[in-house]
Amino acid sequence: MRQIDPIGKNAARDAGETGEAMDGADEGAGLALDLESRAQDGDHQALRVWLRLLACTTRVEDQIRQRLRNEFGTTLPRFDLLAQLERSPEGLTMRELSQRLMVTGGNVTGIADQLESEGLVVREPHPSDRRSVTVRLTPAGRRSFKRMAATHEGWILELLGGWSPEQMTQVMGLLAGLKGHLATLETSRK
Repeated sequence: MRQIDPIGKNAARDAGETGEAMDGADEGAGLALDLESRAQDGDHQALRVWLRLLACTTRVEDQIRQRLRNEFGTTLPRFDLLAQLERSPEGLTMRELSQRLMVTGGNVTGIADQLESEGLVVREPHPSDRRSVTVRLTPAGRRSFKRMAATHEGWILELLGGWSPEQMTQVMGLLAGLKGHLATLETSRK
């Protein structure tokens, strides 16, 4: 059985390979080859499901990135940082932002610097820890984010609009089961 590169490190090498869709879902759709197209009939079903999840996630994320750039002149990391701050009106420390966004402190600092220079966030001394700062949305940042978030919600509704409400409920249930299983595995390995 051929080994699959599940995170795309060999995408450039594999770009010239031809692959068939797992079950014909992409046939005739005019869609570019993606990670899933590398799966073969003999591959384990779990690997094929993983590649399909990854392919779908990547396609949705690519659309969101492109639309944020085109419509708002911003990036997904900036949008995500603003979203975290919008959910925490009291503000978050740089460390909390780094943990929530699952990126390094340096990445958060760079984004916060940009947003602060644009007047969308402000950094203030932390009330109980002099070594730390709290980042908060400014009123302009809150207005800007609300506009982006409303548009973003419409994009998500459009991108996932191929599913009926019943199918969405089913997918949510299946993914909840997978998430619970993964949490159990994480706990058992500690």
